[in-house]
Amino acid sequence: MLRLTIPFFMIGSLLSQGCERNNNTKTEKNTDLSIGEELVKRDTTINIGNAYNDLFLDSSAVEKFIQSQQLNDSVSFVLRGFYNARNFEYAWFCTDGLIEQSLSFRSLYKTEDDPDSLNKSLETRLDRLRVSKDNSVSADDPLTIKTELQLSLQFIRYALVHFRDMGISPSSLATFIPVRKKQVLEFADEILDSGNTDNKNYAAFNISYGLLKVKLGQYRAIKNNGGWPVLGTDVKKYRLGTNNDEVRVLKKRLQISGELVATDTTGIFSPELESAINIYQSNQGEKLTGQISLNLLKNLNIPVEARIQQIILNMQRMRWMPDQSEALLIKVNIPEFVVYVDSAQKTLFKMDVVVGVQGHNTTMFSGNINQVVFSPYWNIPPSIVRKEIIPGLRRDKNYLKNRNMERVGSSSFRQKPGPRNALGKVKFLFPNSFNIYMHDTPQKGFFDRDKRSLSHGCIRLSDARKMAIYLLHNYPEWTPEKIDKAMDSGHERFVKLKPTVPVIITYYTAWVDKNGSLHFANDIYRHDKTMAKKMFTNPQ
Repeated sequence: MLRLTIPFFMIGSLLSQGCERNNNTKTEKNTDLSIGEELVKRDTTINIGNAYNDLFLDSSAVEKFIQSQQLNDSVSFVLRGFYNARNFEYAWFCTDGLIEQSLSFRSLYKTEDDPDSLNKSLETRLDRLRVSKDNSVSADDPLTIKTELQLSLQFIRYALVHFRDMGISPSSLATFIPVRKKQVLEFADEILDSGNTDNKNYAAFNISYGLLKVKLGQYRAIKNNGGWPVLGTDVKKYRLGTNNDEVRVLKKRLQISGELVATDTTGIFSPELESAINIYQSNQGEKLTGQISLNLLKNLNIPVEARIQQIILNMQRMRWMPDQSEALLIKVNIPEFVVYVDSAQKTLFKMDVVVGVQGHNTTMFSGNINQVVFSPYWNIPPSIVRKEIIPGLRRDKNYLKNRNMERVGSSSFRQKPGPRNALGKVKFLFPNSFNIYMHDTPQKGFFDRDKRSLSHGCIRLSDARKMAIYLLHNYPEWTPEKIDKAMDSGHERFVKLKPTVPVIITYYTAWVDKNGSLHFANDIYRHDKTMAKKMFTNPQ
């Protein structure tokens, strides 16, 4: 395949006029870029059987879009190459609707770009697609085609601004969304290929991605050396002080993955082995017991190739993280059940959270916290009214009174501020289409659990007071004492934040922490499973 070799910093310079295009008034000016035969050729080997997405565009739709948008030659050139590399396979849709990357990219550009520069009609359309109960789409639906091409154009414009100094060629944009299914190890080898300059440059820029790439190399080497041994499942064999072959195998397993650094090959369950188990449990989000359970044995027996797959899936997600070199960012990682408050690539603090139970999934998106609400009312969502409140009223005429609730209008209900309020003493609003926000909770016992997918979709904080104090630390009038008083007042009070604080809700089941340790989490919403079926010919 012939590829464009002009780096982004040159294209960005050539397109500086075009990137200022206003959706309503200006058109992108033509630039004289000699492209000759360097346009990415159409890859006709991609078909419905091996494609990542199962929808394909008519090539004429791209040309009509270029004409209707009056795109200049350079942008048109990159857009044509983007779809040639995919054989006009959709980048942002499959028959089930918007794919995960479309949601991740949207979170990225909404976090980093000027809100006034966004295409408002596109944003409205994406909101409708996200909340619609019927997400199925057709390849020849005009609105789907328009949305697909507008997202691709948004992506190209974003890349021309934000990737221009990375030394990445525009032709590599197509690979930001997987193009075709491959074997897991084939995918790993392509990422690790030392000749893949674009990926090497990107890994140097995106720290989270680069750290996972290092771990991918280590796990690929483990696979090349035969992987790790399978452990027996008799839990009684793994106890402090025991001496048997099963313990010997356990030591080898933890030495291979790096938790046990000692070279001890005896069958004695030693204190050093207990410490290594604690490290492993910490990296898996488990309580530190130093003891082997049946569940932990199952975890240890996950094949190395399955872990390689998990790393690759999350490297794909990390392509869409915003640059954290300076900005303050609140980041919720759903499978980890943790929220981070980061600034300039440093974690200021983190805390445990409760997220939505499967079926009431917490959605991946980004927003901006613009209000802190003390002693909040809980406006009960219609779904909970229908499933819980109405049946409760039929059973018990005192149902509302006993729960400090009240009817508002004919069919709406809310819970008044107080110690039993489901939102606790404070909530944090970041406007979105999903009615999701962060809040306190009276149910503190939930934070004693390892697995905390327990809510109706909102994010409960283990220390909401600490979050409130931090968000208001630049407001002299809001001392910790005043915050405590407002939280306990029983009277709802709104405090606007200026500037607002960006928040992004992510879904990482593999990541590397600040100390270089590799962590894994359970795929609680089966997003890994869904993406793996699309990416790999042999999903683990």
